[in-house]
Amino acid sequence: MAMSDALPPLLFRSEGLVVLDKPAGLPVHPGPRGGASVEDWFPLLSRRRAGPWLVHRLDADTAGCLAVALRRAALLEAQALFARGAVRKVYWAVVEGEPAADFGTIDAPLAKRSKPGSWRMVVDPEGQPARTSWRVLGRSGGRAWLELSPETGRTHQIRVHCAALGCPLVGDAVYGAAGVDRLHLLARSLSLPMAALVQAEAPPPPHMVPTLRALGWAPPRPNPAGT
Repeated sequence: MAMSDALPPLLFRSEGLVVLDKPAGLPVHPGPRGGASVEDWFPLLSRRRAGPWLVHRLDADTAGCLAVALRRAALLEAQALFARGAVRKVYWAVVEGEPAADFGTIDAPLAKRSKPGSWRMVVDPEGQPARTSWRVLGRSGGRAWLELSPETGRTHQIRVHCAALGCPLVGDAVYGAAGVDRLHLLARSLSLPMAALVQAEAPPPPHMVPTLRALGWAPPRPNPAGT
């Protein structure tokens, strides 16, 4: 993905922290061979000698809310909230198949399995605890639009849990059938009860918009001028 000299949209900004609208397909760190990443934007966010710092991470193919600390005090405060499970994270996903129920909770521990040249997360009773609450927002044509709230923060948690539900994410080449679609996963909103409350909401990325429209989503109408 080519980088520009302009920042992506900022969904929230305070003196100590910003929430970026991370594009799908962009890793948060440069890979072993280099390449574009969210960190390329750090000089545009702050000219201080120390920082910025990523507060948490998103998969490269996941779009949406990504918190970046501009001050060390904000970094430590935010990381402590993540460690305590006090951060409210909401994701939107489009999945292949339709859950039998309209809502539920997936409680399935996860562990990492590696082999030469690759790795993946698997459901394993001996793995780390992982819980995700979900509800259906729309159904159509053998697909469903889900809102998911992970109560833990394991790697690939939502992707593996949806696959375990029998409804892998559209475009997930690792845990489902990729087909021709890109990964349909959005970090929709983020709320951190810091001293200065952090609240942010990301719009769907362009590649998810047609699919979400087919499932009943409609973009919000702009407010009339002067109201």
